[in-house]
Amino acid sequence: MKPVSVAAIGECMIELSGRGNDLWQMGFAGDTFNTAYYARAMLPAERHVAYVTAIGDDPFSLRLKAHIAETGVQTERIRTITGKRPGLYAITLDEGERSFTYWRGESAARQLADDAPWLKEALADADMLYLSGITLGILSKAARARLLAALAERRAAGAKIVFDTNFRAALWPDRDEAQAAMAAAIATTDIALPTFDDEKLLHGDTTPEATAERISSHGATEIVVKNGDEPCLVVAQGKEAWVPPAKATRIVDTTGAGDSFGGSYLAARLMGHAPVKAAGLAHAVAAEVVCVHGALAPIDREAILSADKERGA
Repeated sequence: MKPVSVAAIGECMIELSGRGNDLWQMGFAGDTFNTAYYARAMLPAERHVAYVTAIGDDPFSLRLKAHIAETGVQTERIRTITGKRPGLYAITLDEGERSFTYWRGESAARQLADDAPWLKEALADADMLYLSGITLGILSKAARARLLAALAERRAAGAKIVFDTNFRAALWPDRDEAQAAMAAAIATTDIALPTFDDEKLLHGDTTPEATAERISSHGATEIVVKNGDEPCLVVAQGKEAWVPPAKATRIVDTTGAGDSFGGSYLAARLMGHAPVKAAGLAHAVAAEVVCVHGALAPIDREAILSADKERGA
């Protein structure tokens, strides 16, 4: 497989969004794929991004794979499993509030770590490997352990491991299993990108500082605690810093904002920016994303980098 700067690991799903009168529009999205999309958007053309997942052999899987390729994210690390199909979710609105209904029991991505030789090859030759709590949540305990062991092996060989805790309670049988799995993942992690609201829900954290301290105790040395429209907390290189968000011109849809932050942060770090500056760039991208509908917004990389340069950030 071709060497890549970032390989994101997880599940990309079919998305159905209501258009009224029982009409639905189909798209494709998922937290780790969204992150890969924004990493690809912010990296220079010569730096490559790949997606690691499993899909079926049905027409929808083929369309999903084609969609990923159209975004510029490489698909050669995607495994095809005969007889399986993608997961699906539908977005419904009730007086403007979004809710999600999921069908992922037969999702091929649940088996992305079942074939150890394939997994080892899929994770090879990547400078940075990214996964989330949702990646862990869709896997069996055995597959989860297999993935974390493979990541630990790649880390020992020099790859950077990045973990976004991204807790979704519905994916876990109980809090204890989720907490144990997250801690095991953080133990293999170089860069952690938790969201404070998730950490409050899962661990009862009362401040972003408490989140950073707990994650640091599990071994991560670079931590960015995302906090919605509040400043994020960056703990890295022995220092702490609060990085305020960029102001959006208007807020239309916050879907994908956190994923865009993560992907842009990783791109900035790969381009050699220090953690604080990388967080500033990531905030700038997120401020663009919330101005449009959907998780995958068009990004003008040169305009964002030029504006950052003018600010002297």
